[in-house]
Amino acid sequence: MDRLFFSGLFQQFPVKVLTVALLIILIVYFIRKSIKLFFDKTSFLDEKREETLMHFSNQVTKVLGLALFFIYLLSHFFKLGKLITGSVVLASALALIFQHIIRDYIMGLTYLLERQIHHGDYVILNGNRQGKIEEISMRYLKIRQYDGYLYIVSYSNITELQNGNRGRRRVNESLVLNYRQNPDDAFKVMEEVARICNEKYGQYLLKDENGVPEESFQFNQITELNVDFRGHQYSLSALVKENDFVEASKKVRYELAMAAYKNDLMMAESLNTN
Repeated sequence: MDRLFFSGLFQQFPVKVLTVALLIILIVYFIRKSIKLFFDKTSFLDEKREETLMHFSNQVTKVLGLALFFIYLLSHFFKLGKLITGSVVLASALALIFQHIIRDYIMGLTYLLERQIHHGDYVILNGNRQGKIEEISMRYLKIRQYDGYLYIVSYSNITELQNGNRGRRRVNESLVLNYRQNPDDAFKVMEEVARICNEKYGQYLLKDENGVPEESFQFNQITELNVDFRGHQYSLSALVKENDFVEASKKVRYELAMAAYKNDLMMAESLNTN
């Protein structure tokens, strides 16, 4: 009697759907645990690469699990053969309607396979958004900006991506001075700022195995003329350790601002549009 009861119970549609859903959840869980265990037991990939693949695989298994569940659910209302045929036609129509979403998935896979981005990288997107990659999904990136805001951008909207090399970042800060500023005086001030930065912030510099800085703070002279028709750009740069990039950039900006104040440098002014 009990056997017949349970047999009949599992033939009921709601119970069958719930059982399949739980089974898919368990399969997805074990796949994710297996991937995590594999990365924990191996070391042929660096930590950031492993983290990136983990985030991406979690997204993929979630999408595949949902797809399998809906296919199973629909198979109870439509014949599987007709469902597959209809799915091809429907997929073609949806591909035209949601082509930007499909492009997001393709571009996301390309970024991952080409190792252009990793979880935790500091990036600059489209020249105006910068911060740390907090999440890599199949369709978008989540960037935690320096001001604390979370910026979400789909891959198809990324037109420019700048990513510092892992373990090394280049601080590149500058002053835009009025075109009436004497360049000789500006050169002396910028060279002095570079010297001060090397003395005060040498601990941030990236060093080789012998403890020698790979690239000290240095003045790069005039890197751009007539920026936005306001003045000339004088730049200073150095290679620093990735973990110290944000702090080093803040220190350099402070020194540049203080030097401009103490030496009465003529800063570029906004154009008067009135």
